[in-house]
Amino acid sequence: MSALPAARGLPPGSPQRILVLGSGAREHALAWKLAAEPGVERVFVAPGNPLMTDVAELRPEVAVGDGPGVLALARAEGIELVVVGPEGPLVDGTVDGLEAAGVRAFGPTAAAARIEGSKAFCRRVAAEAGVPMAAGEHFEKAGAAVAYAARLGGRCVVKADGLAAGKGVTVCDDLAEAEAAIRDALEGGAFGAAGRRIVVEERLEGAEASVIALCDGQHALALPAARDHKRIGEGDTGPNTGGMGAYSPLPDLPDEAAAALLERFQRPLLRVLARHGAPFRGALYGGLMLTADGPRLLEANARFGDPETQALLPRLDAPLAPLLAACAGGHLLATARELGIDGPALPVRAEASVAVVLAAAGYPGTPRTGDVMQGIEQARAAGGLVFGAGMAAAPGGGHVTAGGRVLTVVAMGPDLPRAADAAHAAASEVRFEGRQSRADIGRRLAVPA
Repeated sequence: MSALPAARGLPPGSPQRILVLGSGAREHALAWKLAAEPGVERVFVAPGNPLMTDVAELRPEVAVGDGPGVLALARAEGIELVVVGPEGPLVDGTVDGLEAAGVRAFGPTAAAARIEGSKAFCRRVAAEAGVPMAAGEHFEKAGAAVAYAARLGGRCVVKADGLAAGKGVTVCDDLAEAEAAIRDALEGGAFGAAGRRIVVEERLEGAEASVIALCDGQHALALPAARDHKRIGEGDTGPNTGGMGAYSPLPDLPDEAAAALLERFQRPLLRVLARHGAPFRGALYGGLMLTADGPRLLEANARFGDPETQALLPRLDAPLAPLLAACAGGHLLATARELGIDGPALPVRAEASVAVVLAAAGYPGTPRTGDVMQGIEQARAAGGLVFGAGMAAAPGGGHVTAGGRVLTVVAMGPDLPRAADAAHAAASEVRFEGRQSRADIGRRLAVPA
């Protein structure tokens, strides 16, 4: 499976040499999409992972948070656009440093990335923007937090305020669970500095959806909705993870709905951030709950979602490189018009896409590493796209596990059931000791509360 070439000529200034920062399956998917596009000559990834060599040149010596190293690499290779994948370097100001040095970068500045770096800040921005969220408050003392959870009836959500790699959220069924989660974070240091302040929110009922918009500080274009499953176990059971799989489109939220959701969520957030001197240029992710009273914002992230990106990019029917560059340069709508894109939503293929994550033994706690992997080429031969993440090259050849989420296998089909069957069949070809995956990704059309 490969990306469709653009049907029209590319706008002037489209980047030919691109550097992607990160080492996960999201960054592999971005590199895969960009490398297949007309006009893109070379894609570099730093630090990357060994499976990315199919589409990019790796620079493993440059860590994702090494600002001076990233800048030196960009200058040495004549990079025309740096695409920052993970949230950590965004919150830490990687884009600020690159822009100050005259290097074009896709991603928000540290000031704008606070919308993900602090859930309390996100709530303040959403309130000013009139964006509907669950009722909630932030706390630094356990007693006050427990009292608030009690007022919510104990059935609530406890979130670390800062970045916790997608695992700082506890969904609680009763007050005992809520108090344990609160005290683990504030008194037990379960999430380190990220959990020194927490947010306690009411637990909303409904199905989740993710909507990502490409933004240039003022304007935005929406990708279609995807659904990510966070829990480790089938039926959405067990602890939260960074995401065990995703699919698009959604049977309960058609692609055409993305434009209205963009108007309800991302556009108001953009206006408030710009008003406060922090224009958001990058991928603004809206994690939504589709309640009986309409969609509500659960969280806003400052980057492409993972694993949603792996499911969405194969559906994208437009060249990504010029759009990312246009976001960085503040001229998204003009570039979209040059590409023949009309309206607030990006063009996508009608086919469905399903992404299945394979995780290591012990995840989402302490993952076991060093387990020998087999079957990657067989998964590709079965029609799957295989995007690497927590993996490393084995000394004698091949690959071993080296992180929590090891890789993502993606397949497409004419509809969601057939895409799911194809993705799970391809994923079943990959084997390693202790392998964890969910057989229900893309096969559960309704998400229970």
